[in-house]
Amino acid sequence: MNNLRQTAGKMHHLDTSHPLQHSYMDDSIALFSGTLFVGITLILYEQAGLLTGSTAGIAFVIHYATGWSFSLVYFLINLPFYWFAWRYLGRAFALKTFICVGMLALMTFVVPRYLHIDYLHPMFASIAGGLMLGTGILFLARHQSSLGGATIISLYLQEKFAMSAGKVQMWIDCIVVAFAFGVMPYQQVLWSILAAIIMGVFLALNHRPGRYQGKS
Repeated sequence: MNNLRQTAGKMHHLDTSHPLQHSYMDDSIALFSGTLFVGITLILYEQAGLLTGSTAGIAFVIHYATGWSFSLVYFLINLPFYWFAWRYLGRAFALKTFICVGMLALMTFVVPRYLHIDYLHPMFASIAGGLMLGTGILFLARHQSSLGGATIISLYLQEKFAMSAGKVQMWIDCIVVAFAFGVMPYQQVLWSILAAIIMGVFLALNHRPGRYQGKS
């Protein structure tokens, strides 16, 4: 029994001091899966009349107010954030983020043609969407990527100042969602705030410095 405990302790030590290197296949699957989770969530939000935070939330507000294409607005809004990601989080992070944002814009444009839900209560969309959104962002963050906007800022603050990325993301998202009070019914905005809180708590619990040892 003591030998087993010693072996387990050595394995744990090795895992911590020598994080596993992600392969290109690992990164590709994680980036696609994470983006797909977020894409399906945004489609659910649109069908339920909800919105999220960050640049996606701003794109939703513009989309609801003007009728412009969410996919195009979302892609364009994220352009200034690539410079910040490139400078402060590295070239690989910026390139992966650009690819994921492009994939998400394409998914939100194409997938609704193949996915439609006849009835979706905003409460379910809020709870399930918050968890799915958090899961997708977690996949991307653990493989050194994001979907732009507030996620880039929150990951930078966690890396630079050890601030909780989940908490930063939650506050930014809630502020962005609150701006929609003048554009959307208040009930939908409140459900959207609940979704942002659920996602932020999920990330705060699951994405903490030193929690995950893999690297890309």
